[in-house]
Amino acid sequence: MGYSIKTIAQKSGLSQYTLRYYEREGVLPVVARDENGNRCFDDEDLELISLICCLKDTGMAIADIKQFIALSKEGSGTLPDQRRLLQEHKQHIDEKIKFFQSFAQKIDHKIAWFASLENEAENQVKSANK
Repeated sequence: MGYSIKTIAQKSGLSQYTLRYYEREGVLPVVARDENGNRCFDDEDLELISLICCLKDTGMAIADIKQFIALSKEGSGTLPDQRRLLQEHKQHIDEKIKFFQSFAQKIDHKIAWFASLENEAENQVKSANK
């Protein structure tokens, strides 16, 4: 089944411009064309775009994504390198998660503190109204 660039843009959340840019820069491998020269994406392209978005949204540099895609096109001999790139990226994500979890704990503590202040204020108002 072939998808137009407009359909892929809608499905992926990327703009048509970004999809063309990714193809031009080698981030997205060359996409098949129909008889009119229009890009004709398939389900495999959509899956790859989904992976590219995942990697980019989690902070992988475009150069690293490009390297990963190039390795994947080279075949099974590069599987260890592909795995290594993803493991390094996963480690980077895990570090970010820990970093933000420490902030989330601090914010949770502050929320609890404000809730206790609100309860105290409500209790004072109730006591004053008696």
